[in-house]
Amino acid sequence: MEPENLDLTSPQAPTPDDTATPAAAPEAPATPETAFAPRTDFARLTAQAEAIRQEIGKIIVGQTDLLELLLTAVLADGHVLLEGVPGVAKTLMAKLLARTLAVPFSRIQFTPDLMPSDVLGTSVFRQNKADFEFRPGPIFASVVLIDEINRAPAKTQSALFEVMEERTVTQDGTTYAMQEPFLVLATQNPVEQEGTYRLPEAQLDRFLFKLHVGYPTLAEEVQILSGHHSGFGGTNLEAVQPILSATDLADLRQQVRQQRVEANILEYIAKLVGQTRTHKSLYLGASPRASLALLNGAKALAALRGRDFVTPEDVQFLAPSVLRHRIMLTPEREMEGGTPDEVVKQIIQSVEVPR
Repeated sequence: MEPENLDLTSPQAPTPDDTATPAAAPEAPATPETAFAPRTDFARLTAQAEAIRQEIGKIIVGQTDLLELLLTAVLADGHVLLEGVPGVAKTLMAKLLARTLAVPFSRIQFTPDLMPSDVLGTSVFRQNKADFEFRPGPIFASVVLIDEINRAPAKTQSALFEVMEERTVTQDGTTYAMQEPFLVLATQNPVEQEGTYRLPEAQLDRFLFKLHVGYPTLAEEVQILSGHHSGFGGTNLEAVQPILSATDLADLRQQVRQQRVEANILEYIAKLVGQTRTHKSLYLGASPRASLALLNGAKALAALRGRDFVTPEDVQFLAPSVLRHRIMLTPEREMEGGTPDEVVKQIIQSVEVPR
């Protein structure tokens, strides 16, 4: 059999040099490890994400899913709206997340008398130069915590439209670009209605996620009580150390952008969002911005979980957080006690999952 194989490769009589080449050729493609190796190594990303979890875990008990979604938003370069009753550590979680990033941080307490200039900044006349100088407001930071965002009137809320979407502030005809990264973390109380204002739909649409911050479990609350009883107050923010610099975060975001997304996943996202526009229980469906948010969030979540490709499970996990604030129930559905999350769950169950 061996001479017959050699004759097939060369019509002439083989020489020692000729026989060496066919013998080595079959061994080249026999490397299945390289054929299935991931395109991007997420070891550094997952290690730094775990380090952030450990730092925040020094103060916060539980809230593992919430923290994963916050990290997803940071990697996806999106703003987050945190909703929950008072006392569930919404503001504390946002402040701790900001401390793990070595970037400028500011906090704005929204009140009914807050003016747009209190957020964006104002121009001050300089007598010695006979001109106006722009003094940047607290929005000029990399991580901006807006506490009780629904307490400011529409005039102040409108000041956030441009900066949240375009990452710029226009004042007196001059446009100022925000430094990277730029992340808005806002909190609101869903129960208290006195002295609050409904956020415009256009503003809600600028948030990548709307996250519900719930009560701790019984075991977690016992752990909280045990810590306070033993003398640990749980609010020593100095114990949390920075993990990521602005350059580190930019590198990780670049990795996330290179994630692999199959065509059937893109179609799946489009179908899910498209169903919100025709569902009988919805008065307002989600826009293409929701599709982009779902795509970018799924890419970041897959990277956090150590994968260089997006799965339908990633999309399903993020769909409630992406869609709940972008859809409106019909009055009939609201009177029946329905919720946006229930409708999103129905849509997920009705759309065929790609294989």
